[in-house]
Amino acid sequence: MTDDPTEEAARRAEALDRVRKADPEPSLAKRFGQIGVLGWMIVLPTLAGAYVGNWLDARMGTGITFAAAGLVAGVAFGFWVALKWMRNQ
Repeated sequence: MTDDPTEEAARRAEALDRVRKADPEPSLAKRFGQIGVLGWMIVLPTLAGAYVGNWLDARMGTGITFAAAGLVAGVAFGFWVALKWMRNQ
C-alpha cells in the first residue's frame, strides 16, 4: 500500500458520501414541523397546568397560589417531555 494523501482523501470522501446517502438530511419542511411539535409539547402542558391551577384557586379562594404552581409544574413537565422527545429523534 502506498501512503498517497490523494488516495486517502478519495477514500474518506467516498465513505462520507456513502454515509450521507444512507442517512439523508431532513427537508426544511420536516424541520419546521419538528419545531412546531416541540413548541406544542411545551405550550399545552403549561396551559393545562395554569388552567387546573386557576380552577383550584377559584374553588378554594386561594388567590393565584395554585395557578402559579400549576404554571410552573406545566412548564417543567413540558420541557421534560420535549427533552425526552428530542433525545429520541
